[in-house]
Amino acid sequence: MKFRKKLMFLIVLFTVFACAQDKNPVNTKHSYEVIVKGLSIPWGFTFLPNNSILITEKEGRIIHFENGKKTEIKNVPDVYNRGQGGLLDIVLHPDYSNNGWIYFTYASSEGQEKGGHTALMRAKLKDNSLTEKQLLYKASPNSTRGQHFGSRIVFDDDNYVYFSIGDRGNRDVNPQDIKGDGGKIYRLHDDGRIPNDNPFSNEMNVKKAIYSYGHRNPQGMTLNPETREIWAHEHGPKGGDEINIIKPGKNYGWPIISYGVNYSGTSFTDITEKEGMEQPLHYWDPSIAPSGMTFISSNKYKEWKGNLLVGSLKFQYLDNCFIKNGKVVKEERLLDGLGRVRSVNQGPDGFIYVGIEDLGIVRLIKE
Repeated sequence: MKFRKKLMFLIVLFTVFACAQDKNPVNTKHSYEVIVKGLSIPWGFTFLPNNSILITEKEGRIIHFENGKKTEIKNVPDVYNRGQGGLLDIVLHPDYSNNGWIYFTYASSEGQEKGGHTALMRAKLKDNSLTEKQLLYKASPNSTRGQHFGSRIVFDDDNYVYFSIGDRGNRDVNPQDIKGDGGKIYRLHDDGRIPNDNPFSNEMNVKKAIYSYGHRNPQGMTLNPETREIWAHEHGPKGGDEINIIKPGKNYGWPIISYGVNYSGTSFTDITEKEGMEQPLHYWDPSIAPSGMTFISSNKYKEWKGNLLVGSLKFQYLDNCFIKNGKVVKEERLLDGLGRVRSVNQGPDGFIYVGIEDLGIVRLIKE
């Protein structure tokens, strides 16, 4: 009898934890097609005007996929490939057809200190080689820590370029310190100049490229096609992954406020809100370990149009978030169990493409 009670207790306990992890229902009315095979960690990808694809592999390679063939791009800068750092996001300038600029973020060891930090570079592509490379921003100081490099890149309608950098594992200093790098989202002119109207441009001894601060590790960022606002998500600790609408000069609270706890289960803060700090639009508990994010703006998916897609590294699915009145009102799993979803973009053909670790890039097909 005691054994049966103990067994029932364990079953109930397992069920509770399973439900906590699997609370989002699985949508099975879709399929996929593998477009690019044999990729390890496709951190970012972007479509060229001829519909070929540039793909970053975290280890430090850029792959050009065209007509079913993968070609490695030459003259890529040296990458500090450690922990979560490596070759990260990649996007085209909105006027790429005229100017040819490609932007990418990566962990760079440039600087006097050992280790590395996140950098933003732009370059042009000629004969499958990077040319005219320009380092637009390099965070400092370097650190040998392997955590929280960020990083995603977004252009707005005025061709300002935004990019994110994580707190580099130094949560008690970097995110709240606007005199230093890390735990921030930055805004630059497309040539790397700092805009005069950046929120801290008139203050002394601060990083004037900062657009917002108080972030932990933003690995997803996208432009809302309807409101034209910058949306970003970031990894929380254990619980507390967030979606935020990024506004100039705002403090997003990390680590003073959070809906998460330490990985050990202990608390590092006892408050979830504070005056002067932004509340998330949405948060996940338990954490899904989000990476990559895009809106569906095409007509390819009918009732999903307007939804926000977020990749889950931890639970290995694409989170289909239904948005109503600026809130996430429903979530469901797509591509469930296919692998760690690292990146997601809407292609020029209107289809959704998803970068999945140890698989490749797949095209989402709705039945």
